[in-house]
Amino acid sequence: MFTITRSFRWRLPVSVLSFVHHHSHPSTQSIISRASSSKPRARSRMSLPRLPIVSSVSPRVLRVLGCNPGFMTLQGTNTYVVGTGERRILIDAGEPNFPEYIKNLQETMMKYNFQLDHIIISHWHSDHIGGVNNVLDMITNKNECKVWKFDPKIGKKRDFNFPLHIVEDKQKFQVEGATLVIHHTPGHTTDHIVIFLEEDNALFSADCVLGEGTTVFEDLTEYLKSLRLILDLNPTTIFPGHGSVIKDPIVRVNNYIKHRLEREMELYNLINKSSSGSLSEDDIVNEMYKVIPNDYKKVASYIVKNHLAKLARDGKVVLIGDKWRIKK
Repeated sequence: MFTITRSFRWRLPVSVLSFVHHHSHPSTQSIISRASSSKPRARSRMSLPRLPIVSSVSPRVLRVLGCNPGFMTLQGTNTYVVGTGERRILIDAGEPNFPEYIKNLQETMMKYNFQLDHIIISHWHSDHIGGVNNVLDMITNKNECKVWKFDPKIGKKRDFNFPLHIVEDKQKFQVEGATLVIHHTPGHTTDHIVIFLEEDNALFSADCVLGEGTTVFEDLTEYLKSLRLILDLNPTTIFPGHGSVIKDPIVRVNNYIKHRLEREMELYNLINKSSSGSLSEDDIVNEMYKVIPNDYKKVASYIVKNHLAKLARDGKVVLIGDKWRIKK
């Protein structure tokens, strides 16, 4: 797992690079390219639990790895086939143009003798939606299989080169052996959803909760609300978008919330106790991430930036010029 030691024991989440990959400007993309070189990829994979390429994680759920392991995706994107009959649902479709994944999914369909009625996409990031066309081109019922994604109706409008159906909050999907309920959980992205499997009291958490490490977010306030929604759903198992199955979901989600609130308080105290009474974003990053390469500080700034945004919305800090101060 990719972690970095520094003051306050802050750690870069393994998936932070996924966030930057999808949201950054070209100069930051060059950081991602270097971070994903063969040596770090290999080291990342060695430090994570090994997951089977295809496995039955429940009597009604098959997990098919996206075959795209790395810093950005841990062991790879987890895609899930849900149901027990001849018509099933695929949750997420991996990245575009990974033929090994498509081959494994096709072999799984043949082995268990099913077709796909629906593909439900958890959010717009390419490691979840990018493989849709490859899946559609592989299946025999391409024109009948429906692809679903939530439309947040805010932010940038995104176009996709396949027919897309809009899924609604609380919408239900039923196939033989499985009932799925959609829950809108913004924070990681505005369109992010989790999916509750009623028969197993289990949750497909996508990138809201990961099997290893912590995730990142566009909006910390919304993200914390989404974590609390998961607590209300009270699942006994979580099938994450990346990493291992989570058997202690309530403990894990509470730890996620605690971790974020602790980071927020540490950042607030750093500004409050500074000798000048104010710090720039770069000052904060340099203090909190003292022993990482300069390139990675640009990545770390995404974490700090979103914590500061929440503190500002909460009326606790204010930006004056390029310096953050405690709001009196």
